[in-house]
Amino acid sequence: MTRSIQDIVAAFQAERLAEAEQWCREALQQSPANEDLSLLLAMSLHQQGRLDEALVVHAELVKHHSDSSLHWGNYATVLRELGRLDESAEAYVKALELQPDNVEQLVNFGLLQLQLKRYHEARETLLHAHYLDRDSMAARMAAARACAICRDHRVGQLLRPWREWLPLDDAQQLELADLFQLDGEADIACMLLEDVAARSPTSMPPKLALAAALERMNRLDAASALLGHIEAIRDPADEATRLEITRQRATLSLRSGDAAQARVLLEQAGPRNEGDCVYFFTQAEIYDKLGDPKLALAALRQAHALKLEELKVTVPERFEPGAPVLPLTAQRVTAEEYQRWPVLNAPGAEHSPIFIVGFPRSGTTLLEQMLDAHPALQSMDERPFFNTLDDQLEDYGFELPRDMPKLDQHLCDELRKGYLSLVCSKITRRWDTRLVDKNPLNMSWLPLIHRLFPQAQFILALRHPCDVLVSNYMQNFRAAVLASACTSTERLATAYVTAMEHWLHHVEVFKPNVFVSRYEELVADPEGQTRKIAAFLGLEDAAPLMHFDQHAREKGFIATPSYTQVIQPVNKKGLNRWLRYREALEPALPILKPMLEYWDYSIDV
Repeated sequence: MTRSIQDIVAAFQAERLAEAEQWCREALQQSPANEDLSLLLAMSLHQQGRLDEALVVHAELVKHHSDSSLHWGNYATVLRELGRLDESAEAYVKALELQPDNVEQLVNFGLLQLQLKRYHEARETLLHAHYLDRDSMAARMAAARACAICRDHRVGQLLRPWREWLPLDDAQQLELADLFQLDGEADIACMLLEDVAARSPTSMPPKLALAAALERMNRLDAASALLGHIEAIRDPADEATRLEITRQRATLSLRSGDAAQARVLLEQAGPRNEGDCVYFFTQAEIYDKLGDPKLALAALRQAHALKLEELKVTVPERFEPGAPVLPLTAQRVTAEEYQRWPVLNAPGAEHSPIFIVGFPRSGTTLLEQMLDAHPALQSMDERPFFNTLDDQLEDYGFELPRDMPKLDQHLCDELRKGYLSLVCSKITRRWDTRLVDKNPLNMSWLPLIHRLFPQAQFILALRHPCDVLVSNYMQNFRAAVLASACTSTERLATAYVTAMEHWLHHVEVFKPNVFVSRYEELVADPEGQTRKIAAFLGLEDAAPLMHFDQHAREKGFIATPSYTQVIQPVNKKGLNRWLRYREALEPALPILKPMLEYWDYSIDV
């Protein structure tokens, strides 16, 4: 007896795939041209993993129904799973020519573009899918992945409705946790990973990811205990898990101050793959702690060579001829242009954020944690909020700083509301406190900050430029602007001077209220310097600022490379570190000279 299509669909939905296949073949003997039966046969073969057979049926469908976007998309998907990626791309293009706004096909095509390492094309494809259907979880997560690869700050915005997506299957939840980890939301990632690890107790990937997240949140004992548990339950033949445990043990040894043990463990484990720049950055940190600058520099050269190859694919625009090392500093507001800005109402200092700025690795995180320890202040992990506001202005046709005079009272009020909304999406705002916004390169956003908060107070973190360069060169930054600036000491020195000159120019134009905090003075006399900072901010009691290390440990996650340092009391370990690397810095010193002289820092030591 020939089964009806309804019977076949029911069998397929019940995952009785062999039965559905048999019934399709029997029915097709009587109706060989039936499009629906052929599609069900192809789908049953696909679900059984018989891809070559499924491809033959899909090929027949696109041959006889070449105007069907559905068939072209299914054909493309099977080609993709067979590894025939270029053919798959051609088929997806055909499917989208027939149905340009098909979100599912756009997502599939975008994921294929990611496989092909056509990252910028993938980002545009997937963001388009998201804009067509803002409720699609698949489009949001895929677009977030593309943005993360391209170091686009919109990852967090795309993932905002994540709570509505729960529960997810294990693979999706691991993907979501990884995206949050990349976006600096380790607390959310940890929660998601704990859930997956609890419901899949024999699965190693979520446990390993959770152990790494715990270390990132400064929960070192918990991370170590979890690694011990994984070691006890893993399959002895699972070599990949053993190696990952060893790598994470190396990190924990480094965190505990045992650099020698960290070296042994890391060398035992080796890199994860041929492009594992993280391995060499960690190796460099170990050699630095062991007092071997030559080995540290050799590891850093390998790390940055791998990083450069990655960046040339993910952010190629950063390396085009003539591309500025810091794009935000390409234009400046002149005093004459500032005079044309309309006079607007704006909040006073007490209702404006306190901005901590300075070139990265100048001590901004230390200052932030000090201020956050005071009950009258509240900080947040650094976020690119002004990049987001600039994106929103671009959507309305504004280009900054050219169009700054066009920002009228209504628009500035709305931008301040938008800024506050972004803040409240990241922290639970305590309204009896003043907000502290620490983002080092907000120094490049001074024109926009001054337009919105003209009475705001700034603390500029300053540190010997040579120490700053060495510390930055040792970091594996995710932010594209910093990662690309750190590929050589000369390029890094250019970025430092460019950022500082841009800041100093606008300080002269806008005359903001700025306190300069020198790292060297702060670590030499923390009590005296914190009293000065407290006086600048109008705080009566400076004592809480001295207990920042305890506050930082209780806080857990700190979204900067300094997260391992700021849970320790003030110390002088970072002073004159650059002297050990002076030979490597020599090509950068002439570039740094203007800022060395301006800030009265010497290299004659």
